[in-house]
Amino acid sequence: MEKDLQHMHHAVRLARETQQMGNLPVGSVITLDDEIIAEGQNTIWAPKLNPSRHAEMEAMAVVPVELWPRAPEMTLYTTLEPCLMCMSAILMHRIGRIVFGSNDPRGGAAYAFGHLPPVFERLRKKVEWVGPFLPEVCDELDQMVATMMADYKNRIWGADEET
Repeated sequence: MEKDLQHMHHAVRLARETQQMGNLPVGSVITLDDEIIAEGQNTIWAPKLNPSRHAEMEAMAVVPVELWPRAPEMTLYTTLEPCLMCMSAILMHRIGRIVFGSNDPRGGAAYAFGHLPPVFERLRKKVEWVGPFLPEVCDELDQMVATMMADYKNRIWGADEET
């Protein structure tokens, strides 16, 4: 529990740091044997627009390749419940434990549980899914995500669409 708090607070620091760079405040770390082996920040807007650069995807991209055989022993911490894209990548990489800080009612993957293709449902059942964990901190970050996304959509499309 103490290590979970420590790693989630690290993810929160990453989220706040990336927000200062103009991105959505989402941070992620991946651990193995309670040591951080990778970290990622949401960088979809800066330095250049790339919608696939979610914090979880960025963290998975820098895990040393020789450690992937131990993926079932890894824990991925993220400040916001992973979306479907990130959850799919997490499942395909076979990471064994996910700890997320805040529920994401607008786009979190948990809404799809029970409705995934068979291979993804089978993989999902092997993952320990923990959250919301530290919502007293991460819910504030989630509200910032919602506000920033609404502002972005208004600027780009001129309409207030669902986030």
